[in-house]
Amino acid sequence: MTERIAFQLQIAPGMIDEYVARHTPVWPEMLAEIAASGRRNYSIFLGEGGRLFGYYETDDDDAARAYLAASPVAARWEASMAEFFVGLEGRADQAATPLVEVFNLHDQREASGA
Repeated sequence: MTERIAFQLQIAPGMIDEYVARHTPVWPEMLAEIAASGRRNYSIFLGEGGRLFGYYETDDDDAARAYLAASPVAARWEASMAEFFVGLEGRADQAATPLVEVFNLHDQREASGA
């Protein structure tokens, strides 16, 4: 069963442009590790004041997190990105604040037979 995972992070306001630049593009080896972890349909959105909203899908989020936690590539990437985040204890890929899904169109339509 597919798990939909959403999270939020906060970037220091003076570092937004550099954060965006570092994602344009992400290291190819990091992209490969994200895919190998089982995360897919992964997006990060930037809001006002450096607020980030991220979303991905996976079949097993615990396994995906464990894979990335053990990855030397992910460790290097997360170390290179740590300076951007406000109020974060630990690596962003392990410590981002999860969000609770309260609505999904597909699930509700399927449940109602619509």
